[in-house]
Formats: sequence, C-alpha cells, structure tokens
Amino acid sequence: MSQALEANQALTGIRVLDMTHVQSGPSATQLLAWLGADVIKLENVTGDITRKQLRDLPDVDSLYFTMLNCNKRSITLNTKSERGKEILTELIRRSDVLVENFGPGAVDRMGFTWEHIQEINPRLVYASIKGFGEGPYTKFKAYEVVAQAMGGSMSTTGFEDGPPLATGAQIGDSGTGVHCVAGILAALYQRTHTGRGQRVNVAMQHAVLNLCRVKLRDQQRLEHGPLAEYPNEDFGDEVPRSGNASGGGQPGWAVKCAPGGPNDYVYVIVQPVGWEPITRLIGRPELTEDPEWAAPEARLPKLAKMFQLIEEWSSTLPKWEVLEQLTAHNIPCGPILSTKEIVEDASLAANEMIVEVDHPERGSFTTVGSPLKLSDSPVRVERSPLLGEHNEEVYVGELGLGDEDVRLLKTNGVI
Repeated sequence: MSQALEANQALTGIRVLDMTHVQSGPSATQLLAWLGADVIKLENVTGDITRKQLRDLPDVDSLYFTMLNCNKRSITLNTKSERGKEILTELIRRSDVLVENFGPGAVDRMGFTWEHIQEINPRLVYASIKGFGEGPYTKFKAYEVVAQAMGGSMSTTGFEDGPPLATGAQIGDSGTGVHCVAGILAALYQRTHTGRGQRVNVAMQHAVLNLCRVKLRDQQRLEHGPLAEYPNEDFGDEVPRSGNASGGGQPGWAVKCAPGGPNDYVYVIVQPVGWEPITRLIGRPELTEDPEWAAPEARLPKLAKMFQLIEEWSSTLPKWEVLEQLTAHNIPCGPILSTKEIVEDASLAANEMIVEVDHPERGSFTTVGSPLKLSDSPVRVERSPLLGEHNEEVYVGELGLGDEDVRLLKTNGVI
C-alpha cells in the first residue's frame, strides 16, 4: 500500500475498480486516487494500450500511460474466461466504485449488466464514460477531437477566415474525466443517505457541450442582432469563429511582443477602468478623452484598431516587460506560456503542479500534479504501476487465493 493511500485523505477507505483505458477514464480515476481512493487498475493481460503508444524510450511504459495512471495499483485479468468472470465478481463485491469506458454494451456482453452488478453489490457506484448519449450517435467511435467537433468547440475555435480548429486542451477526454469524478463523488455522498449505489453516465460530447455553454448563450443572443464584443464584421445565423476574442463582457486579445517568436504574446483584457492607464502606456493619452475612444461603447466597433494600437507598443518590448507594466496598473493580462516555459516554471513547481516522479524502468519523469488542493487531504504524486505489479498483493493478500491458484491462473492465461 502506498504512503499516499495510508494517509488520512478525503477518499481513504474507498476502493475503485478501474476498468478504464486510454485517457478519459484514467484521468478520472487518477483524480480519485489523488483524493485518497485505493484505485485498482484492472488491465487485460497485454495491458492498457497506451503503455506502448507514443513511446520515447523502447520497452518502457510511455509518458502517455505514466502521466494518467499515477497512484494506482495494477492487476491483470482476462475477463472473457470463466475463472476471470468469477474473480471479477469478487472484485466488484469488494469495491465501492467501478469505472469503465469501453464501447457501448461491452460490459453487458461480459455478463455484467447493471442489474447483475446490483445483485453482486447493491452499494456499488457504477460509472461509465461513453462518446455520446442515447440516439443516432450512440455507436459512433469517440476520440478527443471527434468530441470537440460534435460538442461545439471546433466550430467556434479559430479565425473567421480559417477552418475549424481543435484546442490543445483535452476537453473531450480529460474534460469528461473531471465531469465523471463530479458524478462519482455525488453518488458516493448520496449513498451515505440511501445506502444504495447508482449508475453514473457521462458522455464526451455532453461534457464538451457543457464547456462550450457560452457559445450556446451567444447563439441565442444572435437572434437579437450582431454580437458587439466579437471582432467579426459580418454575422450569419450561427456563432462565428472569433480568433482570440474573449467572448466575455470585457474585450480581450493576444498582442505581439518582442522579439516576435511564436509564443511572444501577452493576452490583454481592456476593462473600462483600464483604458486610461493603457492610453498612457502606449503613448496615446489623448485617447482617454477622445469621444471616439473614451467610452467602452465607442471602442466596441473598433476592437481590431484598439488592439492594433496596443500591439504597436507591446511589439517593442519582451512579453515579461509588457506583463510587468500592465500588471503595475492592475490591467488583466497574462503571457502566452509555451510548454517549455510551463515545464520550467518555478511557481508551478512550488505549487506541486509540475512534479518529478521516479519510475523503476523509466527513471525520473515530469508530470502534472493534482489541481485539487484540499487542506486536509494532501496529495503526494506517486508513479504509475508496472503491468500486473500488484497481482500477488490483491489476489493472494486480499482475495485470499493460494500460491498454487495464482500459478494456475498464470498458466491458463487468466492473469
């Protein structure tokens, strides 16, 4: 048992049977593990496919796998075999939560319908992540960018004269995982009152749509005329792509900085109270009183020109100097941080959001820490498990199987 699990954390005592793979499910169960749950990752005998995908080192678990499966234990089980089904039944009986993200109906075809699972363990919370809800899309194969495409993200991301774009944030996979965690925690809390488990269903398309709600807001606002805070000149009957516009009540844009590299930008938001100090910083103080520029309503039709004026100033300075001068006047802004800058950011390391983890085969690797900070539930990020590393610990130590039983399970390809 890991030190993290021994600590008195929020979910200490909760056992999660993790039957997930790739990203959406593992991202959810990793969060549960960081909150203190004992997460047992149940893999087929060949392991989660991401152990071998996008490898940077030969014959070593990939970063794809290690960064999504920290703080878990790993067991292998062939759930298609009769003995495997018997063992899975016992694991379900001993668990509080089961999480899976197989294709629709896969767990039912194993013989474990919701009705049967309730018979085995009526207190179990059974969480499923699928690509889509019930309907014409149910059997579509779901991938990260497919969910972005069908949840409203891609049609509203990019510039007006360009194609739809995917976002680098994994809102389809990891975004769905966070939604799944919320459902699981709610179900566990309700169980304290009812004594019963329940189904938790989260679809990737639905999670992306929830994260795109402001664009659905703007779709309805379009019925009453153009969206003034968007830089677009022409509006049809659907929300357009609007580049780096903030989409909120205060206009924002990414302005260029020196020396002009791909990430030499600062994102600036112009609040009414910030206009006067901005005009002084950019050397155009007369615009503070100019009726063509003074009021927010006067600036809205000229957003492109307004940010061009700011960029004429910012492009002469490094982004960190632009940041310093803007924040000195309490102007909301932030530099565009590259992945290299994020990995090397001392403040993120100090906040344990960028952490170094030792791995017995890979050595040290960098990963993202827990974004959930609970005062009474500290998180120590621990390495991902090797394939089947905890077979003996679980099957012998906890299920009570004998050494000969385990030998036969291996010989027969059950584990």
